[in-house]
Amino acid sequence: MKSVYGKYFTKVALIWSGCFVLFFFIYMLTLAPQKNSKEQLEKQLAEKKRMHNSALEAAQEETKIQLNEQIEHLRDELKNFVIDFEDSVNLTFDISQIAGGKGVTSFSLETKKDSGRETEKSDKYISESHIDISFSTMDFSQFAALLNALERHRPVIFVDKFAITRSDKGSSEHQVNMNLAVFVRKMRGS
Repeated sequence: MKSVYGKYFTKVALIWSGCFVLFFFIYMLTLAPQKNSKEQLEKQLAEKKRMHNSALEAAQEETKIQLNEQIEHLRDELKNFVIDFEDSVNLTFDISQIAGGKGVTSFSLETKKDSGRETEKSDKYISESHIDISFSTMDFSQFAALLNALERHRPVIFVDKFAITRSDKGSSEHQVNMNLAVFVRKMRGS
């Protein structure tokens, strides 16, 4: 009697195991890819809903006003760091005025067309302009005052390099050479 029940349970266990393996392969071939596809579609739907909501929000007049104010604020911030191409001519005059106001002597200024640096990526809106200045100063406080005034200028003038040559024993003036860098907005259409 036990052998009949044992054979019966063995057959039933083999049939159930076979069905389980068969259902597992059917699941892996049909339902698992559908589940992954469903998850991707849900992500795409969520992204489209987000884009739709932001488009609806952007269409509102209040949002347009807020975005325009933000754009104007960012343009004002940009003016602190970038000078217009048309105004770059006046920059040399501004630098000369600053130097004259700080009491330095033997002031000379030379604009360089090429910075001498290799840039990997050329920006189509902003370029870097370099200006070499040299002057004589009696003491460190004049140099520091000029350096401070240049770096506080708006738009910002970056002091890229400077070198101070100590005076000869007979002279009390020290020679200073500076390389200044300025960001210039390129002309439209160039």
